[in-house]
Amino acid sequence: MNTIIEQSFSVPFKYQVCFSEDIFSLDNKLFTELLANGRHAKVLFVVDEGVSQAHPQLLSQLKAYAHVYSEFFTIAGEPIVVSGGEAAKNDEAYYKEIVEATHVYGIDRHSYIAVIGGGAVIDMVGFAAAISHRGIRLIRIPTTVLSQNDSAVGVKNSVNLFGKKNYLGTFTPPYAVLNDFNFLKTLDDRDWRSGISEAIKVALIKDLSFFNWIEDNSSALASREMEPMKELIIRCAQMHLDHISGKDPFEFGSSRPLDFGHWAAHKLEHLTDFRIRHGEAVAIGIALDSTYSHLKGWISEDDLSRIITVFKTLGFELFAPELGGENLIKGLQEFQEHLGGQLTIMLLKALGKGEEVHEMDHDLIYQAIDLLKSYNQTQNLVTN
Repeated sequence: MNTIIEQSFSVPFKYQVCFSEDIFSLDNKLFTELLANGRHAKVLFVVDEGVSQAHPQLLSQLKAYAHVYSEFFTIAGEPIVVSGGEAAKNDEAYYKEIVEATHVYGIDRHSYIAVIGGGAVIDMVGFAAAISHRGIRLIRIPTTVLSQNDSAVGVKNSVNLFGKKNYLGTFTPPYAVLNDFNFLKTLDDRDWRSGISEAIKVALIKDLSFFNWIEDNSSALASREMEPMKELIIRCAQMHLDHISGKDPFEFGSSRPLDFGHWAAHKLEHLTDFRIRHGEAVAIGIALDSTYSHLKGWISEDDLSRIITVFKTLGFELFAPELGGENLIKGLQEFQEHLGGQLTIMLLKALGKGEEVHEMDHDLIYQAIDLLKSYNQTQNLVTN
């Protein structure tokens, strides 16, 4: 005899994504208002080393801010400074340091961890927060274009393992996200442009008008004009949030439309030992899958040319020697393993319209690689 008791319940999630400037200036109360829940809070700060170097006053500013608003919160110990970039996700010592700090400073489920940094550091600290006490409230303060318009506004946290990106991780929504546009002013040109690739990604698969806007503003964005960048970040973040609130925010299925261009990008990052940054790899991955879509007969040569031209205007390189060979194709298998279930890849049925497929023609992938290489050398699309 079998006895089966079935349980079903739902848990609502709600968090704010805020846009501001100088969030730790003494007259900006946004941070304290987020903590205004009727009780004094402890906040453990974790800061990306690159951010602290670019903003040498930041740590003292945090302490001065906490002193003025001491009725709302106290900083737990000294802010922890960690290496930025994928190094933060590749070395388990970093997330274990955060977990140990929650123990040493008594950071509990009514406390907060506030992380200031790029997407990789936010991923790592989010993972540490999610596994400590089964979930400590996390305030994300992203400092790059890519993290402000994409990674930090979502519900994922992760570290790398076994040479595979995001192998360990959780789906845990943040308590809040605070985007401070002033952090963008100190980015180098590579990090400024990298995050734009994620906006192009979501525009190509969901919103032709947004792609047209990026196309029209590509020169201004390349020239580091702040106003169009603010609009791009807010619009891109909204589209990512709209997707997350849809039918599969924790990705129980195999469909991940927002990973357009990412199967190749993730593998390319590892093949180049992260010489190519995530946003740069995504640009190459989008160009590759767009070229594949063209060779498949789904988008025209003019459409492909528009996509390539936007990336080139922004300053992206769209080819790397590591694209060749079987190692890249192996990325398809790894992508399927990461998804679970059947292979699901997003391609372009038209500009602004994505279409999922469940198999990829390896010969066509190699043709797409050759076409990208030819374009990179001649600056013109070469088709048969």
